[in-house]
Amino acid sequence: MNARLKWIGLINRIATGDRKIRLLLAPAVGLCFFLCAIFFVLLALVTDRWLNLPAFPPAPYHRHLGFPVMAAALLLLTWCVFHFVKKKGTPVPIHPPPVLVASGPYAFTRNPMLTGMFLLLFGLGFVLQSLTLLLIFTPLFILLSVLELKIIEEPELAMRLGRDYLNYRKKTPMFFPKIGCIAKKRRKDL
Repeated sequence: MNARLKWIGLINRIATGDRKIRLLLAPAVGLCFFLCAIFFVLLALVTDRWLNLPAFPPAPYHRHLGFPVMAAALLLLTWCVFHFVKKKGTPVPIHPPPVLVASGPYAFTRNPMLTGMFLLLFGLGFVLQSLTLLLIFTPLFILLSVLELKIIEEPELAMRLGRDYLNYRKKTPMFFPKIGCIAKKRRKDL
């Protein structure tokens, strides 16, 4: 068995195993994810300074662009966490809800939590006036997130949730809702 399959199996065993262990590990795993994002931001700021790049966008536009994007990102992240907690779990893959979450923002996209993180990084890029955060490090963070999702997280979700997840994955976009998807779902709910 290769390392990827062992890793998927380990995540699955923890996610379906003892609740006490999940409760103990979830904050540490969540913290690691956020520290990774912070590392990308700090690396971008150091790179901007090292390359002596100009501040972009110029003041005061950086705030006008950045703060609304960050506010939208934080609202989306809060909405996501609310739906996970409502289903008795967390967004951390080792302490997920026992059932597929397909409500709220998850009705429109499979990974709205990551969409929120991407928006937050772009918003920070504007506020901090960091060209490399906007053009290099946030896109790199997105690429690495997509690779992790495809290689590790989606196979584990398919293993744990089976046909429900496979059907959900087939009809729900990865990060961004399809045009018209939101209006269509609203009409269906009425």
